[in-house]
Amino acid sequence: MSEARTVVLPREEFDAVVFDMDGVVTKTAVVHAAAWKRLFDDYMGERSRSTGEDWRPFDAEVDYRQYVDGKPRYDGVRSFLASRGIVLPEGTPDDTADADTVCGLGNRKNGYFLEELEQHSVGVFESTVRLVRILQGVGIGTAIISASKNLKLVLRAGAVGDLFQVCVDGITAAEMGLLGKPDPAVFVEATRRLGATIKRTVVVEDARAGVEAGRQGGFGLVIGVDRTGDANGLLAAGADVVVSDLADVVVDPPFSPSALVCAGDIERRLSQATPAFFIDYDGTLTPIVAHPSLAVLSDDMRATLERLAAHFPVAIISGRDLADVRRMVGIDGIVYAGSHGCDVDAPEALGGHVQHGLAAVDDVAAARAALERKVEDIPGAWVEHKTFAVTVHYRQTPPDQVPRVMAAFDEVADVFFGLRKATGKMVLELRPGIACYDKGKALLWLLERLDMAIGTHVPLYIGDDDTDEDAFQAIAGRGVGVRIGDPHDVTAADYTLTDVGEVLEFFRALLTLEELS
Repeated sequence: MSEARTVVLPREEFDAVVFDMDGVVTKTAVVHAAAWKRLFDDYMGERSRSTGEDWRPFDAEVDYRQYVDGKPRYDGVRSFLASRGIVLPEGTPDDTADADTVCGLGNRKNGYFLEELEQHSVGVFESTVRLVRILQGVGIGTAIISASKNLKLVLRAGAVGDLFQVCVDGITAAEMGLLGKPDPAVFVEATRRLGATIKRTVVVEDARAGVEAGRQGGFGLVIGVDRTGDANGLLAAGADVVVSDLADVVVDPPFSPSALVCAGDIERRLSQATPAFFIDYDGTLTPIVAHPSLAVLSDDMRATLERLAAHFPVAIISGRDLADVRRMVGIDGIVYAGSHGCDVDAPEALGGHVQHGLAAVDDVAAARAALERKVEDIPGAWVEHKTFAVTVHYRQTPPDQVPRVMAAFDEVADVFFGLRKATGKMVLELRPGIACYDKGKALLWLLERLDMAIGTHVPLYIGDDDTDEDAFQAIAGRGVGVRIGDPHDVTAADYTLTDVGEVLEFFRALLTLEELS
């Protein structure tokens, strides 16, 4: 048992994962804690006025975690009152909320919870939602459990009502006579409904009672999620491993869910601030073609980009020269960052026209000339004319001749050691060796100016190449990355799309959600 930074879930070892709801999927723990505090403080205050007994308030952290978190409502009432030496009649589930019985107080708490729910929006842990999508993508079944009879209401309020294949809630438990945590019955039932075995099922819990249930049930792995600084308590209760967030759980083999399937999830993430779109050109807005001059933007894509730009800041970040990418896109009022962000044309409020790496332009020109001489007799190899980079293309070079291209490139790179090597799809490149000269740093530079000029933004970056990984890494944890390609590729992006056609569909889906909101 240990507290870990990363937990790997091998697909070959597990068939199902069962998640608790409150504190694992939804950010309703604070709502529950507020309702419990209101209940017990009101009840004990009134009791003190009647009996003269001293009382101390319900602690929304310590008492919540120790006595009520993860338990069925009536068990929570009974457990907390026992900690204060109070015993009440059990009553029945039909008791009214003003009855001084265990069931009456439990029903009163539910009313308080529903009132709190109406006054506060339900947040979800986006890293959990993404993990669920990944698990489903690789064929691992997912279920959600809760002692609450409001499970489906809460999920709908969090805009994840359709996320799980199987739900086992307080209503199900009552109908089937399932005992509450720390008994493992609800986890066992969820596993049964997924058609999995206990030993090949993972339990994910943030409450001690839930972790204990997972351990008692003999599940294959019990992951504790520590949201409150209770890692030791979760480990002591039986967690095999504890993480601070489910972003630390990695599925093997890797998988990135479809941005189209997850468009609602992405829109929810983008709604946390003003979205800003940063988009690659070749392979993202247009298909990869034999020659860059043939990569023409379709009328549908241009019209959709114009609609996008009418709602949000849009920047095109490309390896092409600035003038080239501006000419190929041809939309006024958006930001163009050519040469991987080394040459930027933006509105004055965002810095205007800024060039980085001018000191290296002479070296770039000399290196380009040297490389042109070295590859001129290699079939299919050619050097693109750029101001801020030396780029050799070998997409049409016969495979047996590619090593010659590599050798020629390395020879030039060894001479011009002030330039930095980079690779892309069938291209090799030398760039100025300056700190800002990659797409990630260009994105952050633009984002900083957006935030200063307009306010806080949440970035979305879409690209298809290894050069785009710099951008995905730059916004990890802050924004949304979408890579065009195979969902099983290793990438720092959050989601994938298969091709340019899906990029167009994705933009339209986001626009529809925006225009409906």
